Amino acid sequence: MESNAGNGAETGTVLVVEDSRALRGLLTSYLGDWYGLNVVGVGTLAETEAQLAWEPGRFFCAALDLNLPDAPNGGVVDLVQSHGIPAIVLTGFVDPALREAMLAKQVLDYFIKRNLSDIEQVAHTIGRLWRNRQIKVMVVDDSRSFRGYVQSLLNSHRYQILAAGSGQEALDLLAAHPDTSLVITDVNMPGMTGLELIETIRRQYRREDLAVIGMSDASKPGLSALMLKTGANDFIAKPFQVEELLCRVNQNADMMDYVRRLREAATCDFLTGLLNRRQLLEVGEKLHANARRGHFLLGLGMVDADYFKRINDQYGHLVGDEALKAIASALHKTLRASDVVGRYGGEEFVCMAVLQSEIDAERVFDRACAAISKVGFKSGGREIPLTVSIGFTTELGASLNEMVERADSAVYQAKAQGRNRVVRWSMADSDR
Repeated sequence: MESNAGNGAETGTVLVVEDSRALRGLLTSYLGDWYGLNVVGVGTLAETEAQLAWEPGRFFCAALDLNLPDAPNGGVVDLVQSHGIPAIVLTGFVDPALREAMLAKQVLDYFIKRNLSDIEQVAHTIGRLWRNRQIKVMVVDDSRSFRGYVQSLLNSHRYQILAAGSGQEALDLLAAHPDTSLVITDVNMPGMTGLELIETIRRQYRREDLAVIGMSDASKPGLSALMLKTGANDFIAKPFQVEELLCRVNQNADMMDYVRRLREAATCDFLTGLLNRRQLLEVGEKLHANARRGHFLLGLGMVDADYFKRINDQYGHLVGDEALKAIASALHKTLRASDVVGRYGGEEFVCMAVLQSEIDAERVFDRACAAISKVGFKSGGREIPLTVSIGFTTELGASLNEMVERADSAVYQAKAQGRNRVVRWSMADSDR
């Protein structure tokens, strides 16, 4: 029995019931490697009962083989759902009668176990369910009953749901929840129509920032094209199949996630997750320009890992990469929300801090230096000391590049003075 259980609400624990040990192991591996999810894997109804007898709330969903040796007719689905656990069904075949039976049981989805790609799709669906908890979807319809129906469907797929009964209420909710990813709106509403709502949304949000799915009567010719041209990402006709609605919602959510990851790839360092050098300098130029206009004081620190070559040579480059991630994490956690930090290159990081006074700069960088020295980085059971040398300046100079050069010069002084310290650049030192 595969078991790597934790608290479902916090760590993401999935119950996998599959009598094939090979398929169970494969799905367990995908869920752990791709999504960091914990799995409790069993092969019979009796083993499932034993797991559910002990803290069933730890499971956020379950993948269930429809035909088990001791439950050939799908009894495991009823058992698991009786504990309030959303279920995904795995089966060797699907015919119209079985499909209707699964829909009647309100399972989240069903998959035919034909080949490797089907098991990958099951893992992808479960991974999306876990990710959906962070995605806000707004349902806009003047019918309370229809709004509630769509809301219940999406709730089962773990989306965060916002509901609005009119176009204006939807706009008010968007203003209060600007991190909303998707709006599903009816066209025919009193007051502001769905078309007017979409047009208003598009004045504020691009298609790649907020997806919109329009809904209306399929009998009205040309309406779907009009909604798409007005700014909708997608259209679904009423009445709809439940599977069609969920597929379109999931596809749009996936597309939004794909766009987000593309943006992150363009702006974030692939190893540490901090801003990459290009984006760091782009943001830095704006901060520097505002500081020169007198809007605020700016401190810039160059952070250089101490003895980093020694770590790479002694423990290997993979350990060196983990050390850089640990330093980046400490910087991210220690610096303030108003500060900007990115990887400048190699083992060097740049931090830019908006300051209230000159003395704040030293406090900010002292705190960062101390936090890194307390990381407690380990590899193979051995503790590897991590420290950094930080050089900083509050002298703006003529350009951001000049600030970087001054901070870099102070780093060399910090190294010469023994490392694991913070040194402020001064004009006197540069004249020596």
